[in-house]
Amino acid sequence: MKQGLSVVVPCFNEAKSLPAVLPELIAFINDREYNLVIVNDGSKDDSLKIIDEHFEGQSRCKVVNHKVNRGYGGAIKSGILATESIYCITIDADGQHLLEDVDKLYNIILENNADMVVGSRKGLQEASAFRGFGKSIIRNIAKFLMPVNVFDINSGMKIYNAELAKKYLPLIPNSMAFSDIITLVFINQRNLVMEEPIRIKSRVAGESTINIRTAYDTLLEIINIVMLFNPMRIFLPLATFFFLAGFIWEIPILLRGVGVSVGAGMLMALGMLFFMLGLITEQLSQIRKMLINQ
Repeated sequence: MKQGLSVVVPCFNEAKSLPAVLPELIAFINDREYNLVIVNDGSKDDSLKIIDEHFEGQSRCKVVNHKVNRGYGGAIKSGILATESIYCITIDADGQHLLEDVDKLYNIILENNADMVVGSRKGLQEASAFRGFGKSIIRNIAKFLMPVNVFDINSGMKIYNAELAKKYLPLIPNSMAFSDIITLVFINQRNLVMEEPIRIKSRVAGESTINIRTAYDTLLEIINIVMLFNPMRIFLPLATFFFLAGFIWEIPILLRGVGVSVGAGMLMALGMLFFMLGLITEQLSQIRKMLINQ
């Protein structure tokens, strides 16, 4: 029979944090009879050695070791695939997440029979104004392109129905965009996604690896997933813009009775082209979604 909950922790070069984080985490999962999966994602420091030392004799603890770094999302994927529980929750290895929130999110998903519960950091102060601004841009673009009913789509603390998470993993990138994209996939597959406030602490040690490149990659992945689930959300506005631009350009020319402007004709033709491409991609999207749901 499957166990109730597994805690999945991606780890990359967290040797400074682990000695403080692991004892409390192991005691926590043993006390509640949860399982723990830590994925060492090709760390170059002593992370794996520290994990092995703390896991010795711990039957509820499992380590997955990547010889080469696969990325934040790749580490979480391996961790989820290694679980045998009904639910799994992801937390960071830097000690920022409070373990009491694990219980909180677990109770919420059980009480509501939900498929995902996002640990929301709404209202909490960001580590920097720059990061907060970047997250707000990503969040607003995602909401513009897709129907999104949660605020903190890129929260690293989420609890999933493990069976559904495993089903969707092939669609999710190995990068830091994992957190955003898996939330969008659950939402657009019409799964019940809820949000619950959590608190966070300062990192025990080390520095965050999130940067401008991370934000850029995340935006590209959001566009990719929109193209999978709702491509007309991109193509229809483009088609409308170019067609109307050409039509408005042509109106005064028609009123003068001097024929059709080449530029206006090209814009309207471009609008029609985007519309036809949207219809084609919409058909491909429907086929891919059928394959996902089989």
